[in-house]
Amino acid sequence: MRPQLRRSRSDKVIGGVGGGLAEYSGIDALLWRVGFVALALAGGTGVLVYLLLWLLMPAGTGDGVPRGPRRPAGPRSPVPGMTLAGLLIVVGVLALVGRFTGWDLDATVVLGGALLVVGAGLVVASFSTGRTARGALITLGAVLSLALIAAESVPWDDVDGGLGDRTFAPTSAGGVRSSYDGGVGDMTVDLSAVDVSDLDEPIRTTVEHGLGDVEIVLPRDADVEVAVDVGVGEVSIFGRDGLTEGSFEGTGAGSWVGDDEPEIVLDVDSGLGDVEVTRG
Repeated sequence: MRPQLRRSRSDKVIGGVGGGLAEYSGIDALLWRVGFVALALAGGTGVLVYLLLWLLMPAGTGDGVPRGPRRPAGPRSPVPGMTLAGLLIVVGVLALVGRFTGWDLDATVVLGGALLVVGAGLVVASFSTGRTARGALITLGAVLSLALIAAESVPWDDVDGGLGDRTFAPTSAGGVRSSYDGGVGDMTVDLSAVDVSDLDEPIRTTVEHGLGDVEIVLPRDADVEVAVDVGVGEVSIFGRDGLTEGSFEGTGAGSWVGDDEPEIVLDVDSGLGDVEVTRG
């Protein structure tokens, strides 16, 4: 008889979700946890799905009371483990493709590929024998479906960055974008080569990033106004930790330095990761 889907009280790292899924499906808890980490890196949805399961799954009883004799279980089918391994391989390959090619792969593409792998595993499981094969894959498919719904509901695919690290380094004031958008991966915006000696108006730019560290390098002789909003992560502005906003004079000798009129107005909005603002 299949146990009820509950969070584990004995096998847990954060909340017992992975342990509970392992007890219910027969797939090792470590594989579930690796899967959640992979989904978190593939668009951030793994975190949201984990939190949803944490809220929806009741806590295990943990009473340790024996439930009576059980019939000997048959051999465990290798199909669920092989399917999960294939899923992680597909996610890893798609992440590498997004990193080293010009393809912009968002979370829905990665999750769609993962669901195809699970669907293939269910087809194979329908022709195989062994305990927990189809039930485990159905559970995994349900988790991925929740992740896909979450990815469609959250505007991850609205960002230009997609997957992988991004670096932007304009060399003129006209080349500075009004907005730099990132997805998953580290992001660097290097404005140190921009000449601010003859500006008609301040350079205003916004940096929006989802998951990963953000580094912004500003010209040494620019007066700047900075505002940073970070969901989870540390903020460092010109070597001062804990600040989230302020006006800062340049360190150069230009006549415009320290005139109370900023050359650069910077607004940073980051979801998960550290933000560091420095000078070139």
